[in-house]
Amino acid sequence: MRATRVSEGIYRLSANVSNILFEGMWPVPNGVAMNSYIVKGEKCAIIDGVCAWDGVPETLLAQLDELEIDVRDLDYVIINHMEPDHSGWLDAFRNVREDFIIYTSERARPLLEAFYGITGNIKLVKSGDTLDLGAGRVLAFEEIPNVHWPETMATYDTKSGTLFPCDAFGSFGAVDNDAPYDDTLQEEQIEFFEREMERYYANIVTSFSSATQKAIEKVKGLDVKVIAPGHGIVWRRDPGRVIRSYTRLTGYSQGPARAEIAVLWGSMYGMTEMAVQPVIDAIESQKVKTRVHRIPESHIGYVLDSVLQSSGVVLAMPTYEYKMFPPMAAVLDEIGKKKIVNRRAFRLGSYGWSGGAQKELDEIVTRNKMKWEFLEPVEFKGRPTEEDVARIRQRGIELARAVKSWALAD
Repeated sequence: MRATRVSEGIYRLSANVSNILFEGMWPVPNGVAMNSYIVKGEKCAIIDGVCAWDGVPETLLAQLDELEIDVRDLDYVIINHMEPDHSGWLDAFRNVREDFIIYTSERARPLLEAFYGITGNIKLVKSGDTLDLGAGRVLAFEEIPNVHWPETMATYDTKSGTLFPCDAFGSFGAVDNDAPYDDTLQEEQIEFFEREMERYYANIVTSFSSATQKAIEKVKGLDVKVIAPGHGIVWRRDPGRVIRSYTRLTGYSQGPARAEIAVLWGSMYGMTEMAVQPVIDAIESQKVKTRVHRIPESHIGYVLDSVLQSSGVVLAMPTYEYKMFPPMAAVLDEIGKKKIVNRRAFRLGSYGWSGGAQKELDEIVTRNKMKWEFLEPVEFKGRPTEEDVARIRQRGIELARAVKSWALAD
């Protein structure tokens, strides 16, 4: 990729990464962009970096050459977030210049030592501190802890109104070299990144929605004209759009969300599966959209995205050895850990010689403080009878109506 100009004195350096599991677990079939930024006054700073994945440090250095910036002229390194996808390039950078000064938060100091053995030339900053680069360009720092690591901060260029929030306001999705900004994209392309943002948020950020809400309030206190995140596109035509999207997603985590229902189902021998389509049909008869995932075939990353955006959830699975179908138990526990709370829900499923799924379901919901409100479950021995199917259809209608009356309007 090529280096691009964000605005006068600010440049974006990017690398697209694909064919990986992000953080070792999340699918990114459309890739993900890794962004660094150069800010120039009389002195020069680089904000964040990119992970030392194959070829990426070399890509960064090549883009500096495009800008005719000697890497030895980078006086300051600003680390907003210590996760290695934003700091892993430091090892390569140290091989070129050893005496650069790092500006970062107090909580980042032990991570600099632990990850890279860096203990010197560190300037610790907190909210309200600034760095004057000269020529009227002053960078201000704002702590935004737990978005999504405790040491996270944002950097704000007071001259241009550009906010560099690292993982906050980011998204999945590789960035086209000729269109890395919202003002160079068509509406359908922006909508693509918004969809990638939703899954990014569900997978990476949603556990920290409360902290993200606080960060958004801090951002609203700044005169932000451009948002330049660590992943995804730069928002310079309408930065308010991405702020609104993140505000909406933080609210979804607490419920209600959209007037949709996520149907999560698993079946060992097809008995529970017989009841899945009837409940879907009942829900959709009420003009409520469903998002259907078979467990464990659907990756948890996509399941989390659907549950985050849905006000209702159906859990359809058999009892297995006195407990929930294990893949479903694992998925539900992860949903709980992600703090997706306050959902309307319904459980159904088959059992053989014994039930017992309800007990484990109650334990997971209680342990994770999920605050889900369940309709009366429908369990059936073996395959569902006509009476069972009728009850399941009725519960589907009840759930759909509850969701429609409670969910947020699109």
